[in-house]
Amino acid sequence: MKRLLREPLLHFLLIGAALFALHARVSAPGRDRTEIVVTRGEIEQLANGFEKLWHRAPSPEEMVGLVRDRVKEEVYYREALAMGLDTDDAIIRRRLRQKLEFLSDDLAARSSPTDSALAAYLAANAERYRKSAALSFRQVYLNPDRHRATLARDAETLLAQLQALHSPDGASELGDATMLEHRFESVAVAELDRQFGHAFTEAVASLPTGSWRGPLESGYGMHFVLVTGRVPGASPSLAEVRDAVERDWMNDRRLESGERTYREMLSHYKVRVEGLDSLDVLPAGLTR
Repeated sequence: MKRLLREPLLHFLLIGAALFALHARVSAPGRDRTEIVVTRGEIEQLANGFEKLWHRAPSPEEMVGLVRDRVKEEVYYREALAMGLDTDDAIIRRRLRQKLEFLSDDLAARSSPTDSALAAYLAANAERYRKSAALSFRQVYLNPDRHRATLARDAETLLAQLQALHSPDGASELGDATMLEHRFESVAVAELDRQFGHAFTEAVASLPTGSWRGPLESGYGMHFVLVTGRVPGASPSLAEVRDAVERDWMNDRRLESGERTYREMLSHYKVRVEGLDSLDVLPAGLTR
């Protein structure tokens, strides 16, 4: 018996019988005779969806249930359309818009960019992919609130102590306690701007390497800085940023395709917006 239930032919016969019975019921006298067809492709999709959800193939009885539900869904869908239940339903309107946008996106995604197209896109958007300059340095912190009246003298003393060090490793023992790191390695200038402020970053970028300088002010207080290295900003080659460029190229094509599709559809309509005194606030294609 178990072997019989696993036979594909039995599955086919059961499904066929279910479809025949359902079709006869839907097409009974006095009912709308518009044909409802559940294709083999749809049956495969139902079976695949079940298998993905339950990690096993559906039994013959379960397959019949899936097909019955598919026909029931179609019947309710058509009857709801006939009754106009889709009219002025915000959720349905939003979903239909999304489906059209998905179709537009799918068409745009089918075109793959050539190397020359990506190179041109990179050249036109060079600043987006430009590698930021980076700085490496050590910093020692001086808290102005702790020194107040003796701040100038204490700053001079601290600078002399730092300049007398044979190795920058001992610098972390000097200055005031802080939650800031003492050592910064190849940190992008943009990141330093966010952490310390643009004025401090500019001041550090202008310092020579190899000697302690300061004090430099930031939002935290005062710092003595030893610049140990610089990496200048650079424009990358296409090979270095190809994935990012291709992703952005595809996204731009998708947005452009969506806008073209919308404009084309909009051109078939005359739109009137009531209650506006000026047409200047409307996008192209709309009239008051």
